[in-house]
Amino acid sequence: MMLTLLISGPKQPGNDIDVYLEPLIDDLKSLWVGIRGVYDAHNGEYFTLRAALMWTINDFPAYGNLSGCVVKGYGERRTRLPPGPWNLSRAEKREICNSFYGMKVPEGYSSNIKNLVSLQDSRLLGLKSHDCHTLMQQLLPVAIRSVLEKPARYAITRLCFFFNAICAKTVDVSKLDKLEEDVVVTLCLLEKYFPPSFFDIMIHLVVHLVREVRLCGPVYFRWMYPFERYMKVLKGYVQNRTRPEGCIAERYIAEEAVEFCTQHLSDVSTVGVPSSQKMGVSKPLSGCTNTEEVLPYIEQHMIHIKTAYPKFRKRTKWLQDKHNSTFIQWLRFKVQSELEEDNHGVSENLRWLAAGPNMAVPLYRSYLIKGIKFNIKAQDDVRTTQNSGVYLLAHTMQVASAKDKNPILSNMGFYGVIQEIWDLDYQKFTIPVFRCDWIDSSGLVVDELGFTLVDLSKIGHRNDQFVLASQVKQIFFIDDPMHRGWSVVLSMPNREYNDVIGDEVLGDVIIECEPFTRGMPNVDTFDELMGELGGQNIRGGCEDIWIE
Repeated sequence: MMLTLLISGPKQPGNDIDVYLEPLIDDLKSLWVGIRGVYDAHNGEYFTLRAALMWTINDFPAYGNLSGCVVKGYGERRTRLPPGPWNLSRAEKREICNSFYGMKVPEGYSSNIKNLVSLQDSRLLGLKSHDCHTLMQQLLPVAIRSVLEKPARYAITRLCFFFNAICAKTVDVSKLDKLEEDVVVTLCLLEKYFPPSFFDIMIHLVVHLVREVRLCGPVYFRWMYPFERYMKVLKGYVQNRTRPEGCIAERYIAEEAVEFCTQHLSDVSTVGVPSSQKMGVSKPLSGCTNTEEVLPYIEQHMIHIKTAYPKFRKRTKWLQDKHNSTFIQWLRFKVQSELEEDNHGVSENLRWLAAGPNMAVPLYRSYLIKGIKFNIKAQDDVRTTQNSGVYLLAHTMQVASAKDKNPILSNMGFYGVIQEIWDLDYQKFTIPVFRCDWIDSSGLVVDELGFTLVDLSKIGHRNDQFVLASQVKQIFFIDDPMHRGWSVVLSMPNREYNDVIGDEVLGDVIIECEPFTRGMPNVDTFDELMGELGGQNIRGGCEDIWIE
């Protein structure tokens, strides 16, 4: 016979447990009063039952009452647990939650982070698996930049960098050994700052993730996001809950047939069906094709300038400025002269480019190109998403100062915010261009962890604000909690598919996040930081933990 007795923890009787159990003992003594014995149904006879207490199962506080063990301490100093390097103060918890609450990410990147934050409880609620991956790979290292001591913060950042690296779409096999060594060091660093109870089997499994990548390939081929989302689509097919399999099969066959038929009716206008927002944007001309056709004329124009102005042949900056101001007129005259000479080498696209676009330019608030949606800044200000950040990698001149007459040609990165979206009409095709506010070089900093910080208030390059929509890459900015007025630049993953008319039901196009940096924080840095802290892991200025 097993008797279960539950005693409330904080208000337990303690050493007075005998008084608490006295009524139970009296009831047990009177249990057999007036009974001759215990009846054995198998043999059909009575017998005398003799019982003995074999053992008891107790929790840890009960040992202090039953065995005299020390479980509560001997004073106030023993009941106060000093904060460890992983503990956050109330102010730091509010700061992290406020950082998450103010984040605006591009459309389709993740859930709305603002809806996952409870400012009242300083907690994150309702996270899905994809949201956890997004936070771990990119958003968490930004949110904790101003909290914790540097050693503990850098150790967490190293773990985030590791997940960011193994979830990449392209894996460099030669770097997997180094990555495996780094994650072992990262776990050892975490053991220095986190309690033993933190290291369960899930933390240990991180060591084997690199081996899985080496044997099975990139991670995104094996995670379950597309299948979980497609199960939701199939669940929506069910109209008769008593026959779910039949509903799914019939609906799937019907959609297959309709999709096949619509391929033959793609050029037919629909009746009574409103057009999609994505249908209102005409197909843009590829920026690569445009550059290939105009590139020979750019070289010819540079030679023409050097010949016309021999005194400025060695002044690279002056030649480039002259080229920018006179190339359009020269190209129009050059193409016209070639057409008069019956030169059949001039393509039709080049003819329209030389003639110039229509002076009536339509403006858009949003534009979809290569599966990525871009918005102007005014549109983002009234929405919960951020789609106005752009990044351009250009081969251009690097000028040391205003007096530098011989700048160096190299690749430079430019960060900007879209202010206007123009759609230039060349009669036969259109070319979308963005007018952006580009960040000046004085407002661009890369810190020791590889984060790119920009000051959005420092606007530069006002003479060259336009860029082809096909040449930019989408980024987004998050307010830096460490440096007020600065923002951390994060990249939007590329989507490897063409423009598709219709909504993305599965939403499985986010397959990688751009890495912050090529490497991880050096281990020697941790030793230097611990030396600055005096080798102590006890945090100062943080609330103590009291043990009841």
